[in-house]
Amino acid sequence: MKLNIVPARTGLVWVKLGILTFFRQPLALAGLFFMFMALMSVASMVPYVGSAMALTLLPAATLGLMAATQEASKGKFPMPTILISAFRAGRQQMRAMLILGVLYAAGFLGIMGISALFDGGKFAQLYLVGGKITQELVMAPDFQVAMWVATALYLPLSLLFWHAPALVHWHGVSPLKSLFFSLVACIRNMGAFTVYGLAWLGVFFAGGLVVILSASLISSPEFAAAAMVPVMLMMAAMFFTSIFFTIRDCFLADEAPTEAASQTRSDAP
Repeated sequence: MKLNIVPARTGLVWVKLGILTFFRQPLALAGLFFMFMALMSVASMVPYVGSAMALTLLPAATLGLMAATQEASKGKFPMPTILISAFRAGRQQMRAMLILGVLYAAGFLGIMGISALFDGGKFAQLYLVGGKITQELVMAPDFQVAMWVATALYLPLSLLFWHAPALVHWHGVSPLKSLFFSLVACIRNMGAFTVYGLAWLGVFFAGGLVVILSASLISSPEFAAAAMVPVMLMMAAMFFTSIFFTIRDCFLADEAPTEAASQTRSDAP
């Protein structure tokens, strides 16, 4: 395993590969993404421990989507069982993935605990347990402070865990080392990840704009309300599809050039 430093514009290649790969197997990848969402929802409904259980399973479930993307990129049809790839790779790797999940849950719940210091736990309760969202609640100064504090603290947590499930599963790295390597890879490739994030913001904005303009052309606000959610979910599935390529190109198993790096070089003047 070798850390690979890619140009900033590789972030655009990751987005492109995610979208193109999704449309190679749209039914399979969309279906697996909805299964992923359903798994998280069902786990979170378990009394008392549901939220912690869902957070613990998240790295393993995300790894399943990466494995599905890997299959789709090879022209294969990923089967539903691929979502539990993390639990079929052997007892040692399964244990390592569960440890990683516990660490993620602890980190996320710790962030929610810190945010509760600013608003008495209103934001954390809404996020973890659910409840009625009102304009008064969302516009409350203490709620907004808690929300922005949680957002700021979640960024380093996401960098720690971005590559970690793949490093544990495909490279046999221990959970703690995978967090370190993930953070280093994200920092060393911050230019590409910044472009990647901004590009996806643009894609989501463009998708929402298309829905709104389409509703305006046919003078149907109901169309916008009905179409917005499935369009956003489809783009979220594309985003999760693209994650595999960010990880594949940041860590090399050999000296062979990656597809993203090759495309980046071919685009050079």
